[in-house]
Amino acid sequence: MARRRRSGGRRHPRGGARGSGITVTIEGLPELRQRLEELPTEVKAACFRALKESAGAIIDGTKGRVKIDTRNLHGSVKARYENNRVRAEIGWWDRDDRYAVWQEFGTSKMPANPSLGPALEEEKQHLPDRIKREIGRIVQ
Repeated sequence: MARRRRSGGRRHPRGGARGSGITVTIEGLPELRQRLEELPTEVKAACFRALKESAGAIIDGTKGRVKIDTRNLHGSVKARYENNRVRAEIGWWDRDDRYAVWQEFGTSKMPANPSLGPALEEEKQHLPDRIKREIGRIVQ
């Protein structure tokens, strides 16, 4: 089960606000990671392809929802992937984009205008089918 929460405003070494967006916690993740490590390389690659497809859908969904004034947030939402792991981080990584958290959650003077959270919620139901489809391609 995935949960969203606000993260603290820790500073990233490159100057941006690290963890200032949405964090998704998946229960049972350590066990899943262990089982993924035991899978054949072809299955891991299939899971990674499904993850990249879902990440792309989340990015597109975010772009479709983000408030467009300067188009800065629209054009700079990106995914980062870890090599050899089935893991993606999606968000805004440029120093100039740290105001994305204000858009997502609002401030005392501005209402929330979420874009990443709703895109994630919409896409998470599709990931299991994407994984099944990708694994099905390699076992046929």
